[in-house]
Amino acid sequence: MRLSSEKLSEFLSEQIAGWPQAAGNFDALAGVKVKEISLPGWTVKVQFNPARLVSSAAKVDAASLKARKCFLCEENRPEVQSGIDWGRYTVLINPFPIFPRHFTIPDKSHTDQLIEGRIADMMRLAMEMEDYTVFYNGPRCGASAPDHMHFQAGNSDFLTIAPAIEDAELKTVATDGGATLAMVDTLPLKVFVIDADAESFGEAERLFDRLYKALPVPEGEKEPMMNLLCYPTPAGVRLVVIPRKRHRPSFYGTEGEGTMLLSPASVDMGGVFITPLEKDFDALDASLVMKVLDELCLDAMQINEIASNI
Repeated sequence: MRLSSEKLSEFLSEQIAGWPQAAGNFDALAGVKVKEISLPGWTVKVQFNPARLVSSAAKVDAASLKARKCFLCEENRPEVQSGIDWGRYTVLINPFPIFPRHFTIPDKSHTDQLIEGRIADMMRLAMEMEDYTVFYNGPRCGASAPDHMHFQAGNSDFLTIAPAIEDAELKTVATDGGATLAMVDTLPLKVFVIDADAESFGEAERLFDRLYKALPVPEGEKEPMMNLLCYPTPAGVRLVVIPRKRHRPSFYGTEGEGTMLLSPASVDMGGVFITPLEKDFDALDASLVMKVLDELCLDAMQINEIASNI
């Protein structure tokens, strides 16, 4: 079934109407606190969202995952939660939303959160979900269900990274047919960008595979650490690849002076930092955001070195 904006809005309304918990969390978004922080070339937002406590504090170690039922598997979902079939995936509303329109898109089978071989799927989703950004959190890059492959999607106008990239210098790294791989090393967040027209998703996937093989794989991980954002453009789609080197900042936690319950994922890297505790919302400022980016992401020298190996 094609995922038109109308179809998705209708589905969201139907689910909210029959699911009090989800309805309450979506309604609560209207009252969340939001502030803006100016960085060089990029303005980010900070959202105080108590409903995201369950995600930010999620235990994602092997023992914890083994001890709980997978909430993305069909047999473990709430009875009230229905979905839209889309090939090998099911589109669900996210009952703990960040976006005014927030969806989770799990694989129908219980398989590890690994992106290899799924970039074309991600691009097709972004093309169909015209007003949305589709995103992927690596297993230790914000995913609260690293044991079950899934994408998420939220309305594109919520994030701030797209206009910042649009205004930045894109340095071409490689091309393949109608697809181009470039890098942006002048913003506080260093990223790779793959642009593709509607006929070049295969070529875009080949470029991504070249980048994927050039990225470091930390010991004990199955893939390079990364967050991905994908959204439609007038020419086709744009995939933003955000390489990572760390799961959570050094000051992550709930106890001790200076700690913050901040577990950045694609939404944070996309320009909206989510804080489930009000004290963290109040404390987060430009210097702390820069510290988070420095600790978790690659610097200009590192991404230039990776680009030279592609």
